[in-house]
Amino acid sequence: MNNVWKTVIFLGCLLLLVGVGVAASYFQAELFIHNPPERRSDEVKTPADYQMTYESLELKTQDGLRLVAWYVPSHNHAAVILIHGYKSNRTSMLGRAQMLARHGYGILLIDLRTHGKSDGEIITFGLKEVQDADAAYRYLLARPDVDADKIGALGCSMGGTVVLLSAARNPGIKAVVSESTFAELSDAVPSAVADTGLPPILFDPFVEWFAERSGGFDAAQVSAIAHIREISPRPVFLMQGGKDLVVIPESGKRLYEAAGEPRQLWFDDNAGHANFAELFPAEYERRVVAFFDQYLLGK
Repeated sequence: MNNVWKTVIFLGCLLLLVGVGVAASYFQAELFIHNPPERRSDEVKTPADYQMTYESLELKTQDGLRLVAWYVPSHNHAAVILIHGYKSNRTSMLGRAQMLARHGYGILLIDLRTHGKSDGEIITFGLKEVQDADAAYRYLLARPDVDADKIGALGCSMGGTVVLLSAARNPGIKAVVSESTFAELSDAVPSAVADTGLPPILFDPFVEWFAERSGGFDAAQVSAIAHIREISPRPVFLMQGGKDLVVIPESGKRLYEAAGEPRQLWFDDNAGHANFAELFPAEYERRVVAFFDQYLLGK
């Protein structure tokens, strides 16, 4: 076989590999932004299983989607919106809800669009989900047991991005806790690419590009690091684990550096992804409750 044919075969194999990689990136991007109803997590528990009295609700977003929610009434005139992570649902936040309810806080747990039992077809990683947080905020404003100046929010993973973006544009959210949140979408894409077996360093851009085109959003629009400073002078409390395999550990530190005062960062080398409440329950309760007590109740 002469050198020309060897070159042709080599280039052909190279193009084939690139084509397979690009195709795999496209399909991974489609999985990244979709959460079919038949694959959404089923609810197996409610606030009643955590000894909380609650109301079942339906909220309507400004773009017309129906969201399902639970509300636990407030006993201290303050309330916290709890927002779950990517492809999870409100049941994942029940432990945190119980913790805050013990201290008198009203709790509003929602299923984000395209999650749980809420409407929606596309995950936009915060761009449109801020409308879900807005709907939750509007509901709390109408509650007779809640003071409009005592509303906070806590979000995990993608939910943390949602609460940061929401607070940046809504001064009515007075205090924000964000756990294991990506500073930029690219901080979370490598974990999605790793599921394909492709080298993330080569295919991250392809997955993100396809996700943006199919989802109708720009990754820059869901960059929490670009907007976190707008929350100041309202406080932000960030958490990040050194063993996080979903969001790169540097993400929390970058968000902290970009935030204005007052700000807090709890970084632990042994924590994983959004598992501070499970690993350090007593310290988590002490820190989170003290944060909301200070900035919502003035204690």
